[in-house]
Amino acid sequence: MFSKSKINEPAQKAAEPARSPAPAAAPAAPAAPKSGEFKSSPPKAKPPASVLSSDLHVTGNMKTTGDIQVEGIVEGDIRAHLLTIGETATIKGEVIADDVVVNGRIVGRVRGLKVRLTSTARVEGDIIHKTIAIESGAHFEGSVQRQDDPLTKKAAAPAPAKKPAAGA
Repeated sequence: MFSKSKINEPAQKAAEPARSPAPAAAPAAPAAPKSGEFKSSPPKAKPPASVLSSDLHVTGNMKTTGDIQVEGIVEGDIRAHLLTIGETATIKGEVIADDVVVNGRIVGRVRGLKVRLTSTARVEGDIIHKTIAIESGAHFEGSVQRQDDPLTKKAAAPAPAKKPAAGA
């Protein structure tokens, strides 16, 4: 370890005389701090949510690690980080997200770490959650189940029970 520092010291002494007679090395020095400043800058801000407008009708599944705000109609499953269902929106399919805020209509299963049904929400289907909030006036038909990890499907346990019954 110490031998490396001794090797670097003579190189620095040899480089110093080379810098003083050559003024061209001076402009290169400011360029290095600029690249250092770029590396030390804070991380970029999170991009805004993708918005599906009210006149948009989507048929098919959607998956993202980002945020989605739905104002239109979606026939298919949606997986996102934060999913906001607008008052004019209708989702026909399974919804899976870390955070789900429902202002509109969902026909299908909802899976989320945090699920919030506002007063204008209409949900027809099961809700599997870690935490849930249901405002007064929200319409909900289905069952509610709390799980520590609601984002993973734990349908493996009921499936084996059905197989022996089908075989009998």
